[in-house]
Amino acid sequence: MADIKPFWQNYVDGTWIDGGAGKIAVVNPGTGEHLAHHALADAADVARAVAAAKRVHLSGALTAMRPVERGRMVQAMGKYLLDHIDDLAPLLTLEQGKPLWEARVEIQGAARYFEYYGNQAETVEGRSIPLGAKYYDFTAYEPFGVSGQIIPWNYPVEMTARSLSAGLATGNACVIKTPEMTPITCYIYAHAAEAAGFPPGAVNILCGYGHDAGAALTAHPDVRQIVFTGSVKTGIAIATSAAQNVVPCVLELGGKSGAIVHQDADLEAFTDNVRWGIYFNAGQVCSAMSRIIVHEDRKAELVDRVEALAKSLSVGPGLDRPDFGANMGPMVSDGQRDRAASMVAAAEAAGAKVVTGGRKMNQPGAFLEPTVLSDVTADMVVAQEEIFGPVVSVMSFKTPQQAIEIANGTPYGLVGGTFTQDIHQAMADAQSIRAGQIFVNEWFAGGVETPFGGYGLSGYGREKGREALWNYVQTKNIAISIGGGAGRS
Repeated sequence: MADIKPFWQNYVDGTWIDGGAGKIAVVNPGTGEHLAHHALADAADVARAVAAAKRVHLSGALTAMRPVERGRMVQAMGKYLLDHIDDLAPLLTLEQGKPLWEARVEIQGAARYFEYYGNQAETVEGRSIPLGAKYYDFTAYEPFGVSGQIIPWNYPVEMTARSLSAGLATGNACVIKTPEMTPITCYIYAHAAEAAGFPPGAVNILCGYGHDAGAALTAHPDVRQIVFTGSVKTGIAIATSAAQNVVPCVLELGGKSGAIVHQDADLEAFTDNVRWGIYFNAGQVCSAMSRIIVHEDRKAELVDRVEALAKSLSVGPGLDRPDFGANMGPMVSDGQRDRAASMVAAAEAAGAKVVTGGRKMNQPGAFLEPTVLSDVTADMVVAQEEIFGPVVSVMSFKTPQQAIEIANGTPYGLVGGTFTQDIHQAMADAQSIRAGQIFVNEWFAGGVETPFGGYGLSGYGREKGREALWNYVQTKNIAISIGGGAGRS
């Protein structure tokens, strides 16, 4: 195992500090062994971080400069990540579990957010509104001030980048609550902010429990905007807390996304999409392809192909898998692994067929076999609730309308997909699937430039793309009387 510090601190107002709530143990899910301790923040630590961020905002340090200058600073943070990827990637693998090459992909994706939103900083422009000769009227966009950002454990580096880059680009000071299970790698943002020239207090990083530090952050009256990615239950609690201070939220919650596979689909190409759609990051992806909805005439062939894919994956510790390929790491913890395994067992008891996998592996670490379930029906729990693991459920349909009904038959609506050679069918599905993003013939098509967010229990607001910028600013209208005297009509 690579050398690693035994204790990691929080970062508040430009200073590394211990936590008022003590410390928390971080476990390497690839071995089950203790990795390090991290400082654990309490409400007082959160208050200190928010005060620092508010001071920066009120000073005008982030808003007085030309946006292009701020954008260059944001871009510099992304370059800092790439410059330190060789040190950061192994650390991410050790605390989160993903293969080393996946960790590098995550860090590269994080850097891309800083590149993109750094470029967008000078494009947040208002508009003039014609009101006749007696008025000059225009709008301006202003940052909320203090942005509170609560980060999930599955992509701690990339998800922090997604909100931090947009928040800083629009002139907000940010307080980040890192995930308890994967808090260590977020240290890089303190160094990156300093290297880019951001003042102390512009970026604050705290590890803490959701019921303590997270609750304090969402309830703090000086936090004026909140971004959260995580479970529906926690998202509801955050939105309820924020509502007490009338604070807007961006909530990217769970998903139970379905891929419709029509009779004319290219199954060889689709199987490659399954590899990324459900087994990337051991299925711990909000937008994972957790349901395959296949035409009944192609079901047997598809199940055989997906079974072969699942069995071909090499599963083990992430540091032992440095190269791109057919491999998978552990889940993030024994608890997450056991929950997924229990859902597979319950599905089998309800009548689903375990084609392959479904069991925890007989080795140290939080490993679950890549799993394929067949004969899943829409009323089963496994077809309705998010597993967040390497488990795909295969369902069948007879008619396109039935496929849409199955796809839309959950309370979620994060992403959906359709695989067909018929452009008319593809467009009909894209219009009918109730989800915030639709993939046609490629799961995870799109990029940082494309808006991402959900319908229903999958949340509200949009991350990624230019649409995300409007989550971090508020509109001010300025009306100037230039004609002398009233001109109302």
